[in-house]
Amino acid sequence: MYNALLTAMIVVGILIIIAVLMQPSKQQDALSALSGGGGDLFATQKARGFEAVMQRATTVLGAIWFLLGLALVYLSAH
Repeated sequence: MYNALLTAMIVVGILIIIAVLMQPSKQQDALSALSGGGGDLFATQKARGFEAVMQRATTVLGAIWFLLGLALVYLSAH
């Protein structure tokens, strides 16, 4: 059981890396990096389409990875 969970955790970890790398970049210009990006404070928009799907996938995979980690700790302690 421990080996199966460990294998699943490794696979989910690789999927998290892929999901993060597939997310669209949010590049800012150099001026906002120096000024702190205060002009974008009220310009937040809700993620749509591919960006929203990738954010949800990353969140779900992260939660699964965390739960697998807890299960592995529990199995190694007992």
